[in-house]
Amino acid sequence: MTKLVRAAVLTNYLDVAHYLGFNPHDVLAQVGLSKARLLAPEQRIPIDSAVRLLELSATASGCQTFGLSMAESRQLSDFGVVSLLLTHQRTLRDALQVLVHYRHLMNDSLAIFVEEAGKMVIIREEVVTESPMSCRQANELAIGVMFRLCAALLGTHWHPYSVNFTHQAPENLHLHRRLFGCNLEFGSEFNGIVCPDASLDMTNPHADPAMARYAQSYLDSLQSHEGPSMLFEVRKAIYLLLPMGRATIEQIAQTQGMNVRTLQRRLKEDGCAFNDLINDVRRDLVLRYLDNPNYSLSRIADMLGYSMASSFTRWFISQFDMPPAVWRTTHKPGSAKAADSSVLSDPEKP
Repeated sequence: MTKLVRAAVLTNYLDVAHYLGFNPHDVLAQVGLSKARLLAPEQRIPIDSAVRLLELSATASGCQTFGLSMAESRQLSDFGVVSLLLTHQRTLRDALQVLVHYRHLMNDSLAIFVEEAGKMVIIREEVVTESPMSCRQANELAIGVMFRLCAALLGTHWHPYSVNFTHQAPENLHLHRRLFGCNLEFGSEFNGIVCPDASLDMTNPHADPAMARYAQSYLDSLQSHEGPSMLFEVRKAIYLLLPMGRATIEQIAQTQGMNVRTLQRRLKEDGCAFNDLINDVRRDLVLRYLDNPNYSLSRIADMLGYSMASSFTRWFISQFDMPPAVWRTTHKPGSAKAADSSVLSDPEKP
């Protein structure tokens, strides 16, 4: 079943294209979308089409920061029916919990994990697609929107330590520096934002508990009784926890609020096994990691959960019929299009 998201995930797409002097007609048609569909924010569109549109548009327009340009003018109102509840959350911690709980009403493809480490907090984000593909623009858009949400709630009290990206830096960092105004780390082991732990519990001066209760009651009436796809939710959790070395079946079951036996039974009912999902995510992530020349093969092996490089190499050969070093040589750094086209044409072959 195709994973659908609100067309609102592409808010400001047409404005950015116009500003760049770029006519998006051809790329919209290429991914099966149209200007009319983008102008109906509540209409549902395939997540893969949205992500591919951003990547193709960045290439066609020559703008390496296409996704981030869309994030620059995002407002709280762009979160749709969830906007009112977000505006009146008492703290940033509460707002993040709202994002996770009501993600089905916004962008169900976005995986979010808040990790508290001492006096630091890492807000990890990952856009998860159905088919393996480059998500550079989509991830920059998601992180940019998250950053602006935090800034809107905390105002001048929002002072993050860094914004992190797994991909390489663009040639021009002007937009990144203007939007984020903090340390930028490219080639990082995760996509997300690092901030002081105190930021999570800082009081939002605009919060109104009565309005929050009203908004929550309204949102609960909109919730689907069917709920999100469990398989997709498990995949999102694996995307976030695998680079942390925590994508065990016990940890993943905990994120879904169930025990291991229940998770295994639910997966079996869907005709899937946990190890199959781990393998699928590894196949996707390894191509992203290999595309970044700053990642050594040993580092990639570690991020994919292999304690020994030789085990990683054997796994890679079993999946792609060649060693990772050979793959990296034959697929030039930054050539995401070449990797994507080969994977999308046949998911079982490189």
